[in-house]
Amino acid sequence: MNTQFERSACTTDEWYTPIEIVNALGVFDLDPCAPLNPLWRTATQMYNKNDNGLLKDWKGRVWLNPPYSRPLIEQFVKRLAEHGNGIALLFNRCDSKMFQDVIFEKATGMKFLRHRIRFYRPDGTRGDSPGCGSILIAFGEDNAEVLRTCDIAGKYVRIN
Repeated sequence: MNTQFERSACTTDEWYTPIEIVNALGVFDLDPCAPLNPLWRTATQMYNKNDNGLLKDWKGRVWLNPPYSRPLIEQFVKRLAEHGNGIALLFNRCDSKMFQDVIFEKATGMKFLRHRIRFYRPDGTRGDSPGCGSILIAFGEDNAEVLRTCDIAGKYVRIN
């Protein structure tokens, strides 16, 4: 996650999704963008930046909280769109090229989150509220149904 959205002088891709969000979405087979030192498991198989998840095989249901730096964010989201089975957590930037050219063309559904997520830092403390809301993007029918029925507050919208 790019901490510029958090109005911080320090930028890093090492920000962690609150475990209650991951748990509300069910079990994932793969997290290709796991932190170097995860605070908790997000999937059965977890690749960090030293593993380079873009070069690995992707199998099963994917959890994707990609690095928000460019070009990595676009590369990981395109890969998930091609894989077709998973859920991505992104900032709500629906006007971006990535949303217009990839997500709106390939995703099955999305959930606009009601509240801003306070992500965790590597030391286990919570960050401040980011300057932008988040959105969950489903690729595949089963994942769209999970977003539609999960207890995460927000508005589900069917895309394709």
